Amino acid sequence: FESKIVGGAVPKEFIPGVEKGLEASRESGVLAGFPVIDFKATLIDGAYHDVDSSVLAFEIAARAAFKEGLQKAQCKLLEPIMKARIAVPLGFTDEIVRDLDQRRAWGRRLEARRTFEIIHVLVPLTNMLGYANSLRSIMQRRGVYAMAFDHYAPLPPDDGPFRPAVAVRA
Repeated sequence: FESKIVGGAVPKEFIPGVEKGLEASRESGVLAGFPVIDFKATLIDGAYHDVDSSVLAFEIAARAAFKEGLQKAQCKLLEPIMKARIAVPLGFTDEIVRDLDQRRAWGRRLEARRTFEIIHVLVPLTNMLGYANSLRSIMQRRGVYAMAFDHYAPLPPDDGPFRPAVAVRA
Protein backbone atom coordinates (compact mmCIF):
# COMPACT_ATOMS: atom_id res chain seq x y z
CA PHE A 1 0.00 0.00 0.00
CA GLU A 2 1.22 3.44 -0.86
CA SER A 3 -0.35 6.83 -0.20
CA LYS A 4 0.29 9.61 -2.71
CA ILE A 5 -2.11 12.05 -1.12
CA VAL A 6 -0.95 15.66 -1.37
CA GLY A 7 -2.54 18.81 -0.10
CA GLY A 8 -4.68 17.13 2.57
CA ALA A 9 -7.34 15.63 0.25
CA VAL A 10 -7.53 12.88 2.88
CA PRO A 11 -6.40 13.71 6.43
CA LYS A 12 -3.47 11.61 7.67
CA GLU A 13 -5.52 10.08 10.50
CA PHE A 14 -7.84 8.37 7.93
CA ILE A 15 -5.08 6.75 5.86
CA PRO A 16 -4.54 3.85 8.32
CA GLY A 17 -8.24 3.02 7.83
CA VAL A 18 -7.65 2.66 4.10
CA GLU A 19 -4.70 0.35 4.73
CA LYS A 20 -6.69 -1.70 7.25
CA GLY A 21 -9.58 -2.09 4.78
CA LEU A 22 -7.22 -3.29 2.05
CA GLU A 23 -5.54 -5.79 4.37
CA ALA A 24 -8.87 -7.21 5.55
CA SER A 25 -10.08 -7.54 1.95
CA ARG A 26 -6.81 -9.14 0.87
CA GLU A 27 -7.22 -11.92 3.43
CA SER A 28 -10.63 -13.03 2.17
CA GLY A 29 -10.19 -12.13 -1.51
CA VAL A 30 -12.93 -12.04 -4.13
CA LEU A 31 -12.51 -15.48 -5.77
CA ALA A 32 -13.71 -18.36 -3.61
CA GLY A 33 -12.59 -16.57 -0.43
CA PHE A 34 -8.86 -17.18 -0.94
CA PRO A 35 -6.20 -14.61 -0.02
CA VAL A 36 -4.90 -12.26 -2.69
CA ILE A 37 -1.16 -12.00 -3.41
CA ASP A 38 0.98 -9.91 -5.75
CA PHE A 39 -0.93 -6.65 -5.86
CA LYS A 40 -0.21 -3.02 -5.11
CA ALA A 41 -2.73 -0.37 -4.09
CA THR A 42 -2.06 3.36 -4.27
CA LEU A 43 -4.24 6.00 -2.64
CA ILE A 44 -4.16 8.95 -5.04
CA ASP A 45 -7.22 11.01 -4.08
CA GLY A 46 -10.18 11.15 -1.80
CA ALA A 47 -12.65 13.38 -0.09
CA TYR A 48 -13.82 13.74 3.48
CA HIS A 49 -16.43 15.54 5.51
CA ASP A 50 -15.57 17.13 8.85
CA VAL A 51 -18.62 15.61 10.58
CA ASP A 52 -19.40 12.37 8.72
CA SER A 53 -15.91 11.00 7.93
CA SER A 54 -14.19 8.47 10.17
CA VAL A 55 -11.43 5.88 10.03
CA LEU A 56 -14.14 3.22 9.73
CA ALA A 57 -15.74 4.99 6.76
CA PHE A 58 -12.39 5.02 4.94
CA GLU A 59 -11.85 1.35 5.80
CA ILE A 60 -15.23 0.47 4.27
CA ALA A 61 -14.48 2.58 1.19
CA ALA A 62 -11.13 0.80 0.75
CA ARG A 63 -12.85 -2.59 0.92
CA ALA A 64 -15.30 -1.55 -1.79
CA ALA A 65 -12.53 -0.13 -3.99
CA PHE A 66 -10.47 -3.30 -3.54
CA LYS A 67 -13.38 -5.51 -4.60
CA GLU A 68 -14.15 -3.35 -7.64
CA GLY A 69 -10.49 -3.20 -8.66
CA LEU A 70 -10.00 -6.95 -8.47
CA GLN A 71 -13.10 -7.62 -10.52
CA LYS A 72 -11.65 -5.41 -13.25
CA ALA A 73 -8.17 -6.98 -12.92
CA GLN A 74 -9.27 -10.44 -14.11
CA CYS A 75 -7.83 -12.33 -11.14
CA LYS A 76 -6.69 -15.93 -11.43
CA LEU A 77 -6.89 -18.75 -8.95
CA LEU A 78 -3.46 -20.10 -8.12
CA GLU A 79 -2.47 -23.53 -6.92
CA PRO A 80 0.56 -24.44 -4.81
CA ILE A 81 3.30 -26.18 -6.76
CA MET A 82 5.55 -28.54 -4.85
CA LYS A 83 9.11 -29.61 -5.53
CA ALA A 84 9.14 -33.39 -5.01
CA ARG A 85 11.97 -35.92 -4.78
CA ILE A 86 11.09 -39.58 -5.11
CA ALA A 87 13.67 -42.28 -4.37
CA VAL A 88 12.89 -45.23 -6.64
CA PRO A 89 14.55 -48.67 -6.63
CA LEU A 90 15.96 -49.58 -10.04
CA GLY A 91 13.30 -51.15 -12.22
CA PHE A 92 10.42 -49.00 -10.95
CA THR A 93 11.36 -45.69 -12.59
CA ASP A 94 9.13 -46.00 -15.67
CA GLU A 95 6.06 -46.88 -13.65
CA ILE A 96 6.61 -44.01 -11.22
CA VAL A 97 7.22 -41.56 -14.08
CA ARG A 98 3.92 -42.62 -15.70
CA ASP A 99 2.15 -42.08 -12.39
CA LEU A 100 3.75 -38.64 -11.98
CA ASP A 101 2.74 -37.68 -15.53
CA GLN A 102 -0.89 -38.42 -14.62
CA ARG A 103 -0.46 -36.06 -11.67
CA ARG A 104 0.60 -33.20 -14.01
CA ALA A 105 4.26 -33.33 -12.90
CA TRP A 106 6.84 -31.57 -15.06
CA GLY A 107 10.48 -30.50 -15.02
CA ARG A 108 11.57 -34.09 -14.50
CA ARG A 109 15.21 -34.73 -13.75
CA LEU A 110 16.68 -38.15 -12.88
CA GLU A 111 19.63 -38.63 -10.58
CA ALA A 112 21.22 -42.10 -10.74
CA ARG A 113 22.62 -43.81 -7.66
CA ARG A 114 23.95 -47.34 -7.20
CA THR A 115 20.75 -49.22 -6.43
CA PHE A 116 18.11 -46.54 -6.95
CA GLU A 117 17.25 -43.36 -8.79
CA ILE A 118 15.97 -40.06 -7.47
CA ILE A 119 13.28 -38.40 -9.55
CA HIS A 120 13.02 -34.62 -9.16
CA VAL A 121 9.74 -33.01 -10.34
CA LEU A 122 7.43 -30.05 -9.86
CA VAL A 123 3.82 -31.06 -9.26
CA PRO A 124 0.61 -29.40 -8.00
CA LEU A 125 0.00 -30.12 -4.33
CA THR A 126 -3.60 -31.18 -4.99
CA ASN A 127 -2.35 -34.02 -7.17
CA MET A 128 0.01 -35.28 -4.48
CA LEU A 129 -2.66 -35.85 -1.85
CA GLY A 130 -2.63 -39.55 -1.05
CA TYR A 131 0.61 -40.06 -2.96
CA ALA A 132 2.24 -42.08 -0.17
CA ASN A 133 -0.33 -44.86 -0.64
CA SER A 134 0.14 -44.90 -4.43
CA LEU A 135 3.91 -44.97 -4.07
CA ARG A 136 3.81 -47.88 -1.61
CA SER A 137 1.45 -49.77 -3.87
CA ILE A 138 3.55 -49.31 -7.01
CA MET A 139 6.91 -50.03 -5.37
CA GLN A 140 5.88 -52.73 -2.93
CA ARG A 141 6.73 -50.52 0.09
CA ARG A 142 10.32 -49.82 -1.04
CA GLY A 143 10.13 -46.17 -2.14
CA VAL A 144 10.18 -42.88 -0.29
CA TYR A 145 9.47 -39.31 -1.27
CA ALA A 146 9.73 -35.80 0.12
CA MET A 147 8.22 -32.57 -1.09
CA ALA A 148 8.40 -28.88 -0.25
CA PHE A 149 6.54 -25.81 -1.43
CA ASP A 150 8.12 -24.19 -4.51
CA HIS A 151 5.73 -21.54 -5.90
CA TYR A 152 2.18 -20.73 -6.96
CA ALA A 153 0.99 -21.16 -10.56
CA PRO A 154 -2.33 -20.35 -12.27
CA LEU A 155 -4.87 -23.13 -12.07
CA PRO A 156 -5.41 -24.48 -15.59
CA PRO A 157 -8.84 -23.41 -16.90
CA ASP A 158 -9.65 -26.82 -18.39
CA ASP A 159 -8.76 -28.81 -15.30
CA GLY A 160 -12.19 -30.32 -14.76
CA PRO A 161 -14.27 -29.62 -11.67
CA PHE A 162 -13.21 -26.86 -9.32
CA ARG A 163 -10.32 -27.84 -7.11
CA PRO A 164 -9.21 -25.90 -4.03
CA ALA A 165 -6.39 -23.40 -4.44
CA VAL A 166 -4.92 -21.18 -1.81
CA ALA A 167 -4.28 -17.81 -3.36
CA VAL A 168 -5.39 -15.32 -5.95
CA ARG A 169 -3.08 -13.19 -8.09
CA ALA A 170 -4.38 -9.79 -9.17
